Amino acid sequence: MASLNVSSVLVVLFLTCGAIMATKENDQIIKENNCESKMGLPRVLEAFTSIFNTGSIYNKCCELVVLGKVCHSALVKRTLENPLFKDLNPNTITAKSIQIWNNCLALIDSPFPST
Repeated sequence: MASLNVSSVLVVLFLTCGAIMATKENDQIIKENNCESKMGLPRVLEAFTSIFNTGSIYNKCCELVVLGKVCHSALVKRTLENPLFKDLNPNTITAKSIQIWNNCLALIDSPFPST
């Protein structure tokens, strides 16, 4: 049930672009880099659910790196600015975000990617 709520919130967050709650800096980075159009919504939701909820990510979702590190960081920061996530510890989320990013890079760079 909780994962459904997180997924629903993330859908709304990405569809509305979070412009009202976002800082100009993160919004500018996201717009300049076309961050929201680089990765399909299902994969974005899976990646961000793993960062903000479960802490794990499926190998197939590691196309997260398609976003690029700048987009990934800006989207995480913008999401954290939303009042719906005010109870989350930003340091914990940032650490999970970096860990998932690094795990995905390792999987993609691996000569023997797992299935």
